[in-house]
Amino acid sequence: MKCPFCQCDNDRVLDSRTSQGGFEIRRRRECLSCSRRYTTYERIEEMAVKVIKKDGSRVPYERDKIKRGIEKACWKRSVSDEAIEGILTEIENDIYTRFDCEVESRYLGECIMERLRSIDQVAYVRFASVYREFQDVRDFVDELQPMLKESRAK
Repeated sequence: MKCPFCQCDNDRVLDSRTSQGGFEIRRRRECLSCSRRYTTYERIEEMAVKVIKKDGSRVPYERDKIKRGIEKACWKRSVSDEAIEGILTEIENDIYTRFDCEVESRYLGECIMERLRSIDQVAYVRFASVYREFQDVRDFVDELQPMLKESRAK
């Protein structure tokens, strides 16, 4: 592993820990040339999953694209980075367990909304408004009705 500071390819691993539910290894390293420390992450090489979009086109699955969408929905909410990473890990585990090489964008959107709803209702509505392409206030009200009924029942 090349040092990000001096580009030397001589380091030692100080600490290794699993993260993301055992699907990732975090390694703390020290460069033997410049003595600076840095962290690397090791993940299983994933299959090339394609996402089938609403128009029928197929695009490569992009973890970062899903993450950006969730982060936008959670903007200025009390949702931690760890919670967002947890959602991503759950969704990816689900995809790789259920699908061989293609997954519909509709399925991904529903998975994200389901998980956001249990974590933060505002983030859920934000994501749903973009994903379901709300046109007016009535669409928001229709989406909120089931949540309001649940909260009254409790």
